[in-house]
Amino acid sequence: MAVIAPTELSSGTPGLCDGLRAYLREKSDARLYALGDLSILRSRRLGFFCSAKCPATIIIQAYDAAVALREAGVTVVSGFHSPIEKDCLKFLLRGRQPVIICPARGIERMRLPREWQEPLAEGRLLLLSPFPASDRRVTAPLAQRRNEFVRTIADAILVVHASERSRTMEVCTTTIEQGTPLWVIDNPHNAGLLAAGARPFPMVDLANLW
Repeated sequence: MAVIAPTELSSGTPGLCDGLRAYLREKSDARLYALGDLSILRSRRLGFFCSAKCPATIIIQAYDAAVALREAGVTVVSGFHSPIEKDCLKFLLRGRQPVIICPARGIERMRLPREWQEPLAEGRLLLLSPFPASDRRVTAPLAQRRNEFVRTIADAILVVHASERSRTMEVCTTTIEQGTPLWVIDNPHNAGLLAAGARPFPMVDLANLW
């Protein structure tokens, strides 16, 4: 693994999307660190979430969704921290489309996994973090802040599954309240989210995703 050296961004940094500019302007003490090609932010971004506990019947659907997003060239942004999120990242990194990873920790002293190095060098992987180098360990509060950060900079959200009273469920609730498009895997275990206003993920017709 290689040690990475990120760049600190400000609201005046060229190439930032509106969501990142708003994030930096609204929070006077906000900091943002990046490693990779910022031009990735020019594309529409789909936030990707899945709770750590996921019903077995949804797992294959999650993998199919990751492959479909890869083949459609959709830019996915996520913390890629839960087991299903990590698995789906492997599928996404096999493609040519951009991927944005937002760790729930500072990235200044973070070691880059070997499987991230090639996509980073090729300009199709971007790491973004709102946390300083002093935040070296993932904690529950940092994960919650990271999820909110991903939700803020995403144009729409895809949730594989959200367990009751989980941080992912909090993302779903806020997303629905604020009117941001929320997609979920069409499965009986997600019936509650569908009834609350989420849309079934169009596994085949991704042209209508936005």
